[in-house]
Amino acid sequence: MAEHRLRLPLSDADIEKLRTGDYVYLSGPVYAARDAAHKRMVEALSKGEPLPVDIRGLVIYYVGPTPAKPGAVIGSAGPTTSERMDPFTIPLLEAGLRGAIGKGGRTPPIREALQRHRAVYFLAVGGAGALLARQIKSVEVVAYQDLGTEAIRLLGLEDFPVIVCNDIYGGDLLEQGKAQWRRSEVLGG
Repeated sequence: MAEHRLRLPLSDADIEKLRTGDYVYLSGPVYAARDAAHKRMVEALSKGEPLPVDIRGLVIYYVGPTPAKPGAVIGSAGPTTSERMDPFTIPLLEAGLRGAIGKGGRTPPIREALQRHRAVYFLAVGGAGALLARQIKSVEVVAYQDLGTEAIRLLGLEDFPVIVCNDIYGGDLLEQGKAQWRRSEVLGG
């Protein structure tokens, strides 16, 4: 497992060097969006309409942050379950999305689509939203303001910690972990 410090947006060279299990610190612009925003974006694409933001080369963080306390940029900003975004992921990858940050695994069709579209899926630590918020230096609502917490936000990250779960080579950290656990159970320990 390697460690990388990457500046966003992700380049082809960045994505090619990432492997399942690598630790990555992301800095730069990321969009924050959840279920409702994803649904609207995919509806726009299906109608041939442009997206409200340019996602080409960028990463979406599956997060609905809590309101910021006085003097803070953002409230708690922990990842939400990624599989809920799976019905919307392939059209966004086709539109140029290069990565996503969330928690939990992805379905086989999404893992295959990540390979096909040369994109990566990162895990962020669930339950650590207050700590992760410290690495978010700026926040701006950029689309779907009527969705409140689920509006699309442009986040400015600085050394935001993630782990590569799915790389472009077909690796899956969660599946590897399950296989390793099964082997240790069979071997007695």
